[in-house]
Amino acid sequence: MTVEIAMPKPAGEPEVKGPEFNDRDRLNDILTMEKYMTASYNTGLNEMQNPKLHETVQGILSDEHNIQFQVFDQMWQKGWYKIEAADQQKIQQAYQQFNGYKTQFPVQ
Repeated sequence: MTVEIAMPKPAGEPEVKGPEFNDRDRLNDILTMEKYMTASYNTGLNEMQNPKLHETVQGILSDEHNIQFQVFDQMWQKGWYKIEAADQQKIQQAYQQFNGYKTQFPVQ
């Protein structure tokens, strides 16, 4: 059974969305763009050699992460973003899987 975690939707919001582009769609579009941009900046930072450029882009990346969180939080507060609660059994399986990887590292 999947359990979703979400804030209540605003009063009067229809259960089925119509074809119009509304505030939820705009925020979802911005959130998607911010996720793409942070992933792209991360990739760029991994391959940057110039220290000054690296520092500048790292500052931009930090700003983008903050914007992404603000958009996510706005959607969360309005009940427009749901999170699937993790199943305890899946958490335990993941823990066992990754805990087993510790033996591959020289320092424990």
